[in-house]
Amino acid sequence: MITGIEHIAIYAKDTKKLSDWYVNMFDGKIVYDNGKGTYFVAFSDKSMIEFCANTQEDNVLTGLEVPGIRHIALSVDDFDAAVAKVKGANVEILKDATVTDKGIGTMFFRDPEGNILHFISRVEPLV
Repeated sequence: MITGIEHIAIYAKDTKKLSDWYVNMFDGKIVYDNGKGTYFVAFSDKSMIEFCANTQEDNVLTGLEVPGIRHIALSVDDFDAAVAKVKGANVEILKDATVTDKGIGTMFFRDPEGNILHFISRVEPLV
């Protein structure tokens, strides 16, 4: 049976630049570098994002609500600090930061290559 999601993969034009951005922006750590442009960035909960070289074409940006996989949701422990850091990084904000009456914080934005990311801060985890 499935025990979890080990990683997701992002194909990128500049895998080194993008993986470094994730390391610097989200306190990740490069745990694998094959020397050919593939990197794994790990986070404190042991989840990972793999960055693979895209040699085919430019990233085709999609809207937030187009069918298919659309975003990566990142749990944050300090929502306000994470939002401030992203806003200072000059990235495209798709849906600005909001906090519901139940204390759930969300924000949608793009990384430097246009992939959609989602901050989520929950008072109580779903599981």
